[in-house]
Amino acid sequence: MAKGKEDYSVNTIIGPGTSFYGDLDCGGFARVDGNVQGDVKAKGRLVIGERARMKSNVSGTLVTVGGVVFGNVLASERLIILPTGLIMGDVITRRIQADEGCLIHGQVRVCQTEDAWNRALVEFRDAAGLRESLGIQHG
Repeated sequence: MAKGKEDYSVNTIIGPGTSFYGDLDCGGFARVDGNVQGDVKAKGRLVIGERARMKSNVSGTLVTVGGVVFGNVLASERLIILPTGLIMGDVITRRIQADEGCLIHGQVRVCQTEDAWNRALVEFRDAAGLRESLGIQHG
């Protein structure tokens, strides 16, 4: 692939009416339009459609939220929250676009430097490890 060209081919799709239980690691661009209970990590873009309902911590490079996410969102490049988007958890990103009508119930950290990003990730992972060791579920 030529430098500067982004791959928009979808590697993983959870379609409408589909429910998935368990953690999901996606190799590239992923789209969720169904129900997911478990963490979702995309190595590329992650699109959460308007009808998606997720009880998940989610991460990707560019994350678009149009549905409901009960969990934390990490977007290493950018987070876009559409007017129909609802996030019930914390957000860590480098850039954010929150459209009018969306809702975020949690802390929002926008990290403008590499150092701030790395500190935020360490704090997030430490908190997640503590919750796991105490047997506290996310969402």
